[in-house]
Amino acid sequence: MSADSTSSSPGPSPSLGPIDNVTELLAAHRRGDAGADARLYERVYEELHQLARKTLAGHSNRQADTTSLVHETYLRLAHGGIDQATDRHHMYALAACAMRQILVDRSRRELSQKHGGGNDVALDDALASHARPEHYLAIDQALGQLNDLDSRLRTVVDLHFFVGFSIEEIAGLLSVSERTVRRDWQIARAFLARTLHDGDD
Repeated sequence: MSADSTSSSPGPSPSLGPIDNVTELLAAHRRGDAGADARLYERVYEELHQLARKTLAGHSNRQADTTSLVHETYLRLAHGGIDQATDRHHMYALAACAMRQILVDRSRRELSQKHGGGNDVALDDALASHARPEHYLAIDQALGQLNDLDSRLRTVVDLHFFVGFSIEEIAGLLSVSERTVRRDWQIARAFLARTLHDGDD
């Protein structure tokens, strides 16, 4: 409740008050608060738009406009993803994974109408913004193999490569040292580059 509110004013939601923190809204959602979902969507909408714009930059699939990607992403999160999110960082990591999977699904549909095309993909920090449909499929398959090898390596890639979290932010989220995250990132990059290259032979 704001400082200039009177004690006689009950406010719109006595159970929550003016919660604006994503982590607190996620907790309210898990408690079953009926008003938390709408406020959570309003709170994260613009940041999801920024994430979608970054993800779609240079993408060849013209159906994948920013607004539709945000809406489809949130629908996927609403059907189970939000229940898994423990805090703000986790929420956006799940959102980034959902966006990537949506683009993979769209790429599969696009490529089902044509054949051919190599998977010669160079793994660098710009790739996620400039991948063609066939690249998304190759990356998705390689990430599955990486997850089988070490799920934390996959998490580091999701957070750093697709979400854009810094090494410091990832270290805090995973409760490991920055040195460990840098090492994981180097191992993951090498593995994915090798896997993507081998898949092109």
